[in-house]
Amino acid sequence: MNTPVRSTCPYCGVGCGVEARRTEAGLYEITGDKRHPANFGRLCVKGAALGETLASDGRLLYPEINGERVEWDAALAYTAQRLRTIVDEFGPQAVAFYASGQLLTEDYYAANKLMKGFIGSANIDTNSRLCMSSAVVGYKRAFGADAVPCSYEDLEQTDLAVLVGSNAAWAHPVLYQRLVQAKKLRPQMKVVVIDPRRTATCDIADLHLALRPGSDAGLFVGLLNYLHLQQPLAAEQFDGQAEALKLAAEWPLTKCADFCQLEADAVQTFWQWFAEADRAVTLYTMGINQSSSGSDKCNAIINAHLACGKLARAGCGPFSLTGQPNAMGGREVGGLANQLACHMNFEPADIARLGRFWGSERIAETPGLMAVELFGAIGRGEVKAVWIMGTNPVVSLPDALCVEQALAKCPLVIVSDVALQTDTGRYANVRFPALAWGEKNGTVTNSERRISRQRSFLPAPGEARADWWIVSQIAQRLGYSEAFSWRHPQEIFCEHAALSGYENHGSRAFDISGLANLSREQYDALEPVRWPVTSEGELVFKSWRASGKFQLVPVEPDLPQAVADRCYPLILNTGRIRDQWHTMTRTGGVARLMQHITMPFLEIHPDDAQRYGIQDAGLVRIASRLGGMVARAQVSLNQQAGSVFAPMHWSQQFARKGQTNSLVAGVCDPHSGQPESKQTAVRVQRWQPAWQGEIFARDKVTFAQDVQWWRQASPGVQHFLCAADSACVAWLETLTAGRGWQLQTACGDGQFYHLLAWREGELQLAFYAGKSWPQINNGAVLAAFENGSLTPAERHLLLAGKAPGAVNDTGKTICSCFGVGEKTILAAIATGCQSVTMLGEKLQCGTNCGSCIPELRALLTKTAD
Repeated sequence: MNTPVRSTCPYCGVGCGVEARRTEAGLYEITGDKRHPANFGRLCVKGAALGETLASDGRLLYPEINGERVEWDAALAYTAQRLRTIVDEFGPQAVAFYASGQLLTEDYYAANKLMKGFIGSANIDTNSRLCMSSAVVGYKRAFGADAVPCSYEDLEQTDLAVLVGSNAAWAHPVLYQRLVQAKKLRPQMKVVVIDPRRTATCDIADLHLALRPGSDAGLFVGLLNYLHLQQPLAAEQFDGQAEALKLAAEWPLTKCADFCQLEADAVQTFWQWFAEADRAVTLYTMGINQSSSGSDKCNAIINAHLACGKLARAGCGPFSLTGQPNAMGGREVGGLANQLACHMNFEPADIARLGRFWGSERIAETPGLMAVELFGAIGRGEVKAVWIMGTNPVVSLPDALCVEQALAKCPLVIVSDVALQTDTGRYANVRFPALAWGEKNGTVTNSERRISRQRSFLPAPGEARADWWIVSQIAQRLGYSEAFSWRHPQEIFCEHAALSGYENHGSRAFDISGLANLSREQYDALEPVRWPVTSEGELVFKSWRASGKFQLVPVEPDLPQAVADRCYPLILNTGRIRDQWHTMTRTGGVARLMQHITMPFLEIHPDDAQRYGIQDAGLVRIASRLGGMVARAQVSLNQQAGSVFAPMHWSQQFARKGQTNSLVAGVCDPHSGQPESKQTAVRVQRWQPAWQGEIFARDKVTFAQDVQWWRQASPGVQHFLCAADSACVAWLETLTAGRGWQLQTACGDGQFYHLLAWREGELQLAFYAGKSWPQINNGAVLAAFENGSLTPAERHLLLAGKAPGAVNDTGKTICSCFGVGEKTILAAIATGCQSVTMLGEKLQCGTNCGSCIPELRALLTKTAD
């Protein structure tokens, strides 16, 4: 019997359960786990496409030193010797680790133990610094612990759901659909979306506050003042109360409305709804956290919940949504540079306690370097060795050029990764092949504190190894064998669980000591569970501050440091899109995930587009004081005038010049170290190239230096969108010369140029270009590569970009789950499908993850108009 393997999705922090089943063809089908309490069987399109990411193509399979394959023993010995030499000569502060929310808790624990416990430096940070470190500061300042006070069930029990700085419909789609369903069942529930852009999340909003970018703190500080005026707080109910209320009193309605550039009536409505709701939950993420004042924004939200008692009861609370599958696990093990393990701090008692438990006298005594400052220190030569695990900082960190320059100068760069080609991997002296999802075995923790198992169902390809194993092998060669003698992740997890309860006695929120004695069989069978896991059971939410009181943190609202001026008159916002993940090393190779949005875009308001001569779907150059990129314009009323938006995913593996973080400065929140990735001053310029088009090829395509390109994921061929200022003919002549191909061309008065290359009746290359993007039937072109010889008449149709056979052009993909295109949807609307429900019944679109429903509604509205 083909028993499915239950595991957890490796994408966002919702932590959906999945089941992997082996098919008769030997492949794996991934479906939602109906028993998992995070998703009850529902998956987004990325999760549903996980089975299409399991091929070993493009994997790093063997250890390497300076680009040469070596045996594991040689790679480990070399790395340990280099690290030991650097520590002995320059001290432990000259070494750093940079980890990832993609790591399992067991991997994270091993890395943190080695760095902070035995090398003796706290220079281990993580890409989670970029997404939720401000939320950590907010919780710790208010509660005395990094304890999320909410669960997903709160979304279904609340009277008011506030989403601020969160496009959950695209970034956390399964959780968003739980909210959608809750509102259907309880229509009286109100939803408020606070976001400068009108995003897909606004589809269910009763109120959308399109506030001034970065002004969120003013709205919530004003709310605190309003709540106190409605129901005055008891004297000294909270620490910091007097100063917080004094500052809030300076933010009446008119000042808040002016600061946020909102109508006073809209602000009043929001405040009134919040005050009158018996239960309210606020969901926030990168739009709040990624700010030079992100910690204060988090505390402004928390202050409002504390002030009116909407906390620690069903349907209530400030709920930070994490962006990665194990960002929470990294917080638990101490993966951030300013934390010790198991929520302990850099305080004498905690340092001594950790030393006793680990049996080490080398515990780091002061916080280490946080992500942005860490790479600055590498660039200055202060850090001589960095080990990067499961992340791609050349793409994800701000000021990408400085990160590249730092790694290029660093004497020792170690990279553990699954991908053979990454922007960061190019700078590695040592590369370790790590296990990927489906091969890993361990645990992750989601946004609601729920620990779930990731289980392996695939063999390790090549010589790939678990990250914890690699770390432990290095530790043993550094002389710490006894402390790193694990043989299975269960042993690491149990050690982690025991540490969480060590000398705790309720003094630390994080405690899973009830799991410390799991046998290997019990670990393998572990069901999803929310911490704490102790003899006391469920978390009794309280203050872990020394005073025993929660704290109202005094907040003085501030605007972003980025300011538009004459040279850079627009403010750039960056973020995620629906079908891609981080730097696309997993999702970028899946054809259906590249169909919805095929290249970087710049969303711009029609007034700004007119001002700069930009047309919808035309190309634009975007520049800041640090760098530039090229994208396709998307003119939209969803975007505020004066602001623009671009996605953060494209790397140099997928575009010649598509990195948004090449534009973003390394300005950080002073408390959390989280960079201000949401606001950057830029200018935009229309780019009308000599030609723009598409190329399909069986073999590798080498582009001329002036050709901009954007990689597409198409089965069996190399496929790119491309454009350039110089004529395409000379480049194509170089590309096709000396191959013995039969060339078939068509051109028209400088307006278009098409080329097909054949060898023995088999299509080798197809190129279509024009002054504007050519309208071709991609399905027909791909079918021609797959199906072999065509008749002369069919070849002529293909040269025109048309289907030689019965290949339908379905248009731009709207529903990636079922591959339903815009033209198919419009045709269904024309034949009588006049609602989202009817479209779903006929085409299935919108019936799985639901992320395409806002676009379906937009098409219905457009055709009705």
